[in-house]
Amino acid sequence: MAGNTINKIKFSPVDIEARRKLDFKSGDTVRVWSKIAEEKAGTKKGEKSTIKFRLQAFEGIVLARKHGGEAGATFTVRKVASGVGVERIFPLFSPLVDKIEVTKKSRARRSKLYYVRTKAVKDVRKKLRSSVNEASMEPDEVEETQTETPIEKSAE
Repeated sequence: MAGNTINKIKFSPVDIEARRKLDFKSGDTVRVWSKIAEEKAGTKKGEKSTIKFRLQAFEGIVLARKHGGEAGATFTVRKVASGVGVERIFPLFSPLVDKIEVTKKSRARRSKLYYVRTKAVKDVRKKLRSSVNEASMEPDEVEETQTETPIEKSAE
């Protein structure tokens, strides 16, 4: 009889079974809605400050999932914001993660996509090099070269 009452008690505000059944893996694009705490200071004397939560979306590619369906399971999401790569590690069963939406499924041949970090940097460098080369190839800008006179040997 005691076993039945334990099963009915809810230990976490997160639906653990629904999170375990989420079907996303490395390479998929997900949108993670996380709760961000905003503290409002008390305006009057003696008034306590209140904490409000707002939802903020973080959409990017999943680089890795770790620890499967255990209590400490995490997943890493990477996005590029203003030309800078940003990564966040989310706990799968955290109450601060409101919901996880899979926006795009893709097939990756590896379980950890850490090589994407260096690949992105290389692509950016190539683009920078090509833009620098194109700028120097413009005919409008004429570079003046200085001619050097050879040093004459003095006869002694």
